[in-house]
Formats: sequence, C-alpha cells, structure tokens
Amino acid sequence: MILMTLGTIPFPFDRAILWLRILLNSKIINEPVFLQYGNSNISFIKNHPLVTLEPTITSHDWNKLVDESRLVISHAGQGSTRMLAARGARFLLLPRLKSFGEHIDNHQLLFAQSLAQFGIDHFVALDRLEKAILNPPPAFQGKLFETPKLTDYLLSQYPPEKIMTQLIA
Repeated sequence: MILMTLGTIPFPFDRAILWLRILLNSKIINEPVFLQYGNSNISFIKNHPLVTLEPTITSHDWNKLVDESRLVISHAGQGSTRMLAARGARFLLLPRLKSFGEHIDNHQLLFAQSLAQFGIDHFVALDRLEKAILNPPPAFQGKLFETPKLTDYLLSQYPPEKIMTQLIA
C-alpha cells in the first residue's frame, strides 16, 4: 500500500491529486493507495477502485498507516516529515508551491531542499516522481536536525519565571 498525505491546511493541493490520477492511469501505481486529502479536490479520483479517501485521520491511525505502507508520499510539512523520519519510513516529499495556490509561500520547498543533505528527496516534476515510485528510497535511518524544537528553544531563552517577573514589573 502507498500512503499519500497532503496535510490539512485550508489550501487545496490539487496538483498532487492530478498527479495521483496520472500515476494510477499509467499503472506506475498499481496497488492500493490511502489518500489523506485535506481540502483538495478529489473528484479526479473519487471512484477509483484502488483509492481509499479520508480528509483527515487521527495521529494513531496515521502512525498505523505509515507503518503498514510500502511507501509514503507526503506534503513537505515539517511535522509530517519529522514524524516520518522518526518512524524510519520510506518516503518522498511533494512540497506545496505558492505558484499553484497550494500555500502562502514556498517554505515547504525550502524545507524540502534543506533535507537533501539527509538523503531525502523532494519532487516538483511528475517525471522524477514516477522514477522514485518505481525505485523508492530505502527506509530513512538517522535523525533530522539535532536542534531543539522551537518551544524548547524559546523556553530556554525566556524561562517562565523571567517572563512572569517582566509582566509584573
């Protein structure tokens, strides 16, 4: 099974849905696909016999689907990517692009480009994605960015007791 996850932000990722239809019709993908589609237009693939559709899924179900999947094709959200890496998943990234109205800027592309140093591939062209699906990468082994999470960093710089002292003063 292939898991395809597009996130849940209020922007459609219709390019990914169209690409999925092309990949299914050309038999590049010829196995079941579970698609978490968020706010994207699924009319292109709504009745395809190999596709199971859900707009959102729980984190428990998402983890289970990742573990059961041969390959994950994911938007390039930082949370999803970090989780896939932490689970040792075999995955590819499709960054949402501003030029297609898929996000407000190209931060997903910049993030995906920064992951090349870890051997994680991203795709903005269908022909390259086709090749990667036919010859998927190995399961991710390693760790992404040894830096702390933003919350941890902010707490280290601005301890709650310091913030409370400044608020009272």
